[in-house]
Amino acid sequence: MAKRIESLQIIENKHLNNDFFIIELKGNGQIPEMKPGQFVQVKVDGSPGTFLRRPFSIHDVNYDRNTYKLLVQIVGKGTETLSKLKKGDSLNTIYPLGNSFSLPGKGQRPLLVGGGCGIAPLLFLGKYLKKNGYDPDILLGFRSRDRIIEYNEYIELGEVFLTTEDGSRGEKGLVTEHPLLSSSRYDMIYCCGPDPMMKAVAKFSIEHKINCEVSLENLMGCGIGACLCCIVETVKGNLCTCTDGPVFNTNDLKW
Repeated sequence: MAKRIESLQIIENKHLNNDFFIIELKGNGQIPEMKPGQFVQVKVDGSPGTFLRRPFSIHDVNYDRNTYKLLVQIVGKGTETLSKLKKGDSLNTIYPLGNSFSLPGKGQRPLLVGGGCGIAPLLFLGKYLKKNGYDPDILLGFRSRDRIIEYNEYIELGEVFLTTEDGSRGEKGLVTEHPLLSSSRYDMIYCCGPDPMMKAVAKFSIEHKINCEVSLENLMGCGIGACLCCIVETVKGNLCTCTDGPVFNTNDLKW
């Protein structure tokens, strides 16, 4: 799949709360086909200390509007600078990068599991599954009710189950502690979030012989396999998260 380097126009920068925002970008020409799990590398102008591009999962795509969205969490100077961009500004991106999630087998039941900003690639994936005839269940975890984001978007795709660490909404505790994981049977699990969460879901999946794919959030410098700073250890050797991933089957990861 051909990669593009383009300065795209921001048509909306929507702040969801103090920590998260969504940037919607409009293509200059027709945007290429993108697949759930792929990501973009963004150049951060106006932030002197941000030398490298930043990777963000493709959150949603609208081919009719010729746009795609990025869900971003403010964690440093680079993302803080991006949060201040306004409608009409431009953002230089390299896209689409990486591989993608695979579809479940015919008649299989999928579960999407996301924590915090790790829900970013799951909206696009959920829409893709729905379009292909699947009805996913969705399990999302957040620290507290005031950090819950995109809930209304996810309930359009399937039944949504929530956890909050403080118990302010949904089940109290971590995503991996939700009874859904022990009481229901799924044929395919898709997961993205903090490493401990993904490793716990991977362990559960292996123990119950459920196929599981995770989207890794490793630090990336180039996004094209040149800098080797996003290496992940697998049964097939050391692989680049940016080119061989970011989506990996948990059976292949040496966790």
